[in-house]
Amino acid sequence: MTEKVFESERIDFIKPAMELVPDYLEMVNDIEHVARFISDRLTPYTEEEERAYMRDKIDNNAVMFSMIEKTSGKFIGNTEFFDLKDNDAEWGIVITYSMQDKGYGKEALLRMIDYGFKDLGLDRIRITVFVDNPRALHVYEKCGFKEYHRNKVDIFMDIRRKEASLL
Repeated sequence: MTEKVFESERIDFIKPAMELVPDYLEMVNDIEHVARFISDRLTPYTEEEERAYMRDKIDNNAVMFSMIEKTSGKFIGNTEFFDLKDNDAEWGIVITYSMQDKGYGKEALLRMIDYGFKDLGLDRIRITVFVDNPRALHVYEKCGFKEYHRNKVDIFMDIRRKEASLL
């Protein structure tokens, strides 16, 4: 397993690793509990597709991290900043079903807000959440994100550096 890049109270954040592909596949192919909240693709990914996706992320130094529970070494999920431009980025997270409802999403989001503003020098972090994902919406609001647009499918939210410093 790769070394941790940084940590939070219960999570080690590591660079994505090909050895975690089975964990990634289990997570993204759980249509009912995971996949329907991160994509409109509702067919399973093959191991070959997932390996190619992760190889691309690794080769292009994506600002992506796999999250590992410190006490057990269990895989929690992935988090990533993408679409980076002009000190602005979108953030995303996916948590494997067995690790949901344990507070890891909020913990990861707060740590990634800090990482984005302090380490990456971002001024704004954006999130897009499906309208039918009230659990995620609630966490984002608790962490300081504000809605700035909505359509029938998505809610668009953001937080700015100056607002985050007040949290």
